Amino acid sequence: MAAVNKVFAARLAGLVVLGPDGESIGRVRDVVLTIRVGRQPPRVLGLVIEMFTRKRIFVPMLRVTAIEPGSVTLKTGNVSLRRFDQRPTEVLALAQVLDSRVTTDDPEVVEAIGSDVVIVDLGIELTRTRDWVVSRVAVRTSRGRLGRRSAIHIVDWQHVHGLTSTTLAMPGQGVSQLLMQFEGMRAADVAHAMRELPEKRRHEVALALDDERLADVVQELPADAQTDLLLHLEEERAADVLEAMDPDDAADVLGGLPETDAESLLQRMDPEDSEPVRRLLEHSPDTAGGLMTPQPVALTPSTTVAEALARARNADLTPALASMLFVVRPPTATPTGRYLGCVHLQRLLREPPASLVGGILDDGLPRLDPEDSLATVTRYFATYNLVCAPVVDDEHHLLGAVTVDDALDHLLPSDWREEESNDE
Repeated sequence: MAAVNKVFAARLAGLVVLGPDGESIGRVRDVVLTIRVGRQPPRVLGLVIEMFTRKRIFVPMLRVTAIEPGSVTLKTGNVSLRRFDQRPTEVLALAQVLDSRVTTDDPEVVEAIGSDVVIVDLGIELTRTRDWVVSRVAVRTSRGRLGRRSAIHIVDWQHVHGLTSTTLAMPGQGVSQLLMQFEGMRAADVAHAMRELPEKRRHEVALALDDERLADVVQELPADAQTDLLLHLEEERAADVLEAMDPDDAADVLGGLPETDAESLLQRMDPEDSEPVRRLLEHSPDTAGGLMTPQPVALTPSTTVAEALARARNADLTPALASMLFVVRPPTATPTGRYLGCVHLQRLLREPPASLVGGILDDGLPRLDPEDSLATVTRYFATYNLVCAPVVDDEHHLLGAVTVDDALDHLLPSDWREEESNDE
């Protein structure tokens, strides 16, 4: 396909970046601009490329030899691997400019004259001097008649006013274009992308996400970023997000907050959600009791294999937590009645559906004590080749279950989510 010299910035997002020999370097994540004084169009400095290690680097536009519908090709595969660090004079097209409000005096868009319009895309163009600049802007008026979305208009840069570094720093900017980029992404990848955003935009995205989605994302953030986001939310909203989190993750987040803030949020939470979190906070975070989830799959001995498999199919369970089901005397909510043993998922798959789990349970597997150390937990997993383990108190009540991912979170350095492999 022929290379293009005009393209809209949003179309570049996600395109594969190729070296001159066709080797893949990463994908485009943003376009770096500088807004110039007067009426000069913003100059395109380069691209933010996310490598396969998830590290983001900067590639100058001078290194770009071709932009095609499905890829961006560089003149050389020799690029700087230094992490992209945005300078004060730089602006990110997708993360910062889109969804900002400007005005236009384009005589061909009469309905937009005199009112704010929202930028939905930027048209960039290669000039005769081999510079890339913003030549056109795609805008939309806030709402059409009867609340319908209005049409998109393409206007020349010379007819756009109000796009400055000062206006981009103003609060209340929309995030619809950013949210579209996050659709279909795993929570861990959204969390990584949010960490790359300027602080203002990160908080605006957090406000726009629904409670369930934000809870999933917060669970994947480093501790300091978790604290920052929660403390920027209104208390009622922060409590709602904590309620949507897994209790063990909510306990980890609250454990990193000042004690008064944590208690205030616990009081705002529904008692049904706060009670298991309070129980977890009673234990040191690096013990089995602090690592466990208080919501394992607990069954009575009279449960059939078919019913047990149906419980294991719950999409909300992690693969590790679904690998082992626990058999107890009623009640089955933690702390349960007397713990009797466990049933491994593989064993369930080999048994007739009508069989009872009470007849196939493993009652000889050792269990963890809530005060067992992290080292004891990791040795347990290594010794018995398991990814899930029961936590039982001295009175034989099942308190919860520890999974291997819980242990890994605490074995890795506290800043492991912020580090990238091959950083230098």
